[in-house]
Amino acid sequence: MPQVPIIMPQLGESITEATILNMLVQPGASIEADQEIIEVETNKAVMGVTATCGGTISSLCSSEGESVAVGSILGYIEASEEEIELRGAGSPEPDESPAAAAPSNPAESQAGAHFQTIGEYRESNKQHHAGLGLPVPVAIKGAHYLSPRLKSRMDEMGINEADLAYITGTGVGGRITIEDFENFMDYVDGWPSRPASPMRRSVANSMQRTWRRPIASSSRPIFMAPILLHRKRQERKPGITLYFLRALALALAEAPECAGYMVGGRILTPRNIDLGVACQVGDGVMVPVLRRVNEYTMGELIEEYNKVIDQARHRRLDKKYMGGGIATVTNFGGFGLTNATPMPLPSESIILGVGAVVKEPVWSDEVECFIPVEKAQIVASFDHRVVDGGDIGRLMQRIAYYLEHPDVL
Repeated sequence: MPQVPIIMPQLGESITEATILNMLVQPGASIEADQEIIEVETNKAVMGVTATCGGTISSLCSSEGESVAVGSILGYIEASEEEIELRGAGSPEPDESPAAAAPSNPAESQAGAHFQTIGEYRESNKQHHAGLGLPVPVAIKGAHYLSPRLKSRMDEMGINEADLAYITGTGVGGRITIEDFENFMDYVDGWPSRPASPMRRSVANSMQRTWRRPIASSSRPIFMAPILLHRKRQERKPGITLYFLRALALALAEAPECAGYMVGGRILTPRNIDLGVACQVGDGVMVPVLRRVNEYTMGELIEEYNKVIDQARHRRLDKKYMGGGIATVTNFGGFGLTNATPMPLPSESIILGVGAVVKEPVWSDEVECFIPVEKAQIVASFDHRVVDGGDIGRLMQRIAYYLEHPDVL
């Protein structure tokens, strides 16, 4: 009977690989179309790989704990010709062996959306990752040069260039020599350590890419009494972060250029106000995205917001909430922090951070004395190539206006 390959699908924007958590079936098991057969962990969530057709699992090519690239073959399903035709699943040519067969089912077209072959897709990913460099240029002329021998040794050990920031170069112009590298690796050998999870590696990669741009930050205080009183009056109480999400959406709808993208000599303006919310998950961060936040009232957003946050915290995020955001809100005040410097995602030009609510004495002309007032700092970090401090200042004025008049949210 024909053998239909099980393909690692594209499980979200920018995801290039996933780690196999559980094999939910074993060779010889009978399965149905759309049945979840493998559970995998990406840098965003725990998700399932489903069968494209019914049949019998004839073999599995991967094992639990293994990281597998998008488009790779995970195993094979033995299916009838009728089932394959009914489900639109692909199968190898009659004169090909399963191991040599090229996958030709819908999962393949999804995995290699912009490439003619899976091999071309993998090569593109390889070239992309090989191009990652230092997050900031080294100040000393010539210090960034890495010899072929050093690069080869780094490849052997899975070390990237950003990791070299810990090493002081003793070569000409401050270059890191192979001896510097080996001495450092000997020095840290035996230190307590743990493997970096897929999510931790994803965060590290994102922040390295983000730091290639000139990131600046501006902050200002927000009077919290209007928000707290408004929330107290609501029968269905919105999360505090939702107020800031909605205020940012309305402000960006008025000035979308503040969330623009610089591509070559052009600045692109976002088409929709799709905003992310940063959620701490384990040893990393997930950023689910709510769509067209400016087009819905806060009351209309409460249910969807709560659902998305719950999915993110359990790492079971629906694909429609993954990626594509133009800006993010992060509430670091939940950790008691009054100020911080949030970093935007590489695919975004701005992020709004919210600090903890604190009471501060403010002079009142009416009673001629200091009175306690509840305040919180908001911080906007942005790509300085796209906007300047004045643009962000005006944006934050509008955010403050909406937060101090929550009835319009």
